[in-house]
Amino acid sequence: MNRRLLVTGAGGFVGRHVQEACRVGGAFEGWEFVPSPKGMDLRDRKAVSNWIADARGDAVLHLAAQSFVPRSFVDPAETFDINLHGTLHLLLALKASAFAGRMMFASTGDLYGRVPEDALPVTVQRWPEPRNPYAVSKFAAEQLCLQWMRTEGLDVVIARPFNHIGPGQDARFVLPALATQVVAIADGRQPPAIDVGDIDVTRDFTDVRDIVAAYRAMLDHGRTGSTYLVGSGRETRVRDLLERMCALERISPEIRQDPARLRPAEQRRMAADAARLAVDTGWEPRIPLDTTLHDILKDARQQR
Repeated sequence: MNRRLLVTGAGGFVGRHVQEACRVGGAFEGWEFVPSPKGMDLRDRKAVSNWIADARGDAVLHLAAQSFVPRSFVDPAETFDINLHGTLHLLLALKASAFAGRMMFASTGDLYGRVPEDALPVTVQRWPEPRNPYAVSKFAAEQLCLQWMRTEGLDVVIARPFNHIGPGQDARFVLPALATQVVAIADGRQPPAIDVGDIDVTRDFTDVRDIVAAYRAMLDHGRTGSTYLVGSGRETRVRDLLERMCALERISPEIRQDPARLRPAEQRRMAADAARLAVDTGWEPRIPLDTTLHDILKDARQQR
């Protein structure tokens, strides 16, 4: 009989890939995907409590969040209500239902803030210095989960994923936004020019399906109370990814920097050290970058 995996944020970018991974041959094979009810708001304590009581899960993946950084500046109270108070409501519901399984909390590598280049790659030992309300809310929620472990006996592990990419990502994010222009040019729907912001920053990009596999590894083999960085360990320029997508689509467009798209980049370079995760669970990223980019382009074409 399959174990029951309760998933908040099941309809989001990562959640949809977790659902796919619960099928035969996927990273979560052997688990039954149990999403939070459609429309359930983590800010509604009663709704969260009723779901947990009825669902009776064997493990919880807490993915739900307000995760768009610009929005967190516009309405920080909303971000804290969802990310911190919503997590509290989940923890209270788990306690009330006598939940005895493991919970994995999806945090973010963004909470490290500005990291000096000579301190790269970021390690889990580095103290967080968040610089936006979203990252602050995630760090606070991490600490709440760990407090619950210390005082309530909850089996919890913390994931700090860095940039994850792949098919199905919101078009507000950089790679799907660029892919939309690339396929439009390749299909003859746009002149051969791409407007960009600052694409010479580097980030640690990992395929979302590798991220999902990391979450399964953490549920199975992670150490209670541990925090794990999830990333490829490689820094890659956004420009290089754009050029590779253009090559895959066999186009050579003009790349134009649009001043309206430029935002001050506090962090020019980024890479993460996922050694603790590898040692404790054996996880490593496996999906080639070209596969990821091909699937992003395919998804952009399907979204027309």
